[in-house]
Amino acid sequence: MPTLATNKRATFDYEILKKYEAGLVLAGYETKAVKSGRMSLRGSYVVIKNNEAHLINAHISPYQPKNMPADYEPTRARKLLLHKSEIKGLIGESSGKGLTLVPLSVYTNRIGKIKLSFAQARGKKKYDKREAIAEKESKRKIQRALRSKL
Repeated sequence: MPTLATNKRATFDYEILKKYEAGLVLAGYETKAVKSGRMSLRGSYVVIKNNEAHLINAHISPYQPKNMPADYEPTRARKLLLHKSEIKGLIGESSGKGLTLVPLSVYTNRIGKIKLSFAQARGKKKYDKREAIAEKESKRKIQRALRSKL
């Protein structure tokens, strides 16, 4: 499963609680652009409206800019393919608890379908982020010390 795009800020800004997988509804020219790595998940999020899940604010750059339709919008809302029971569960769990749905990565499965991995997450406080940075730095120092001894 090759990863086509990742949201690196998601794990830094949010505490991941539960992960989900959904199919993406894309136009043909968007599919080619995503498979060539022209997608960005920075600042995007998942919203549920009218019992349908949508990916909002994900940017897909044109594959061939001169062949794109005149009304092409790179950050349009894209529908996510989920079962009704999954959508009902998401509505019930995330409403009123201060949880958000954050996209983590876009990848292809064995068949070649484009999938979105997203998570139900809770925002981290500033001190949580500082602790995470300090922990990463200490692990890095330990690894450097171990490498230098060998």
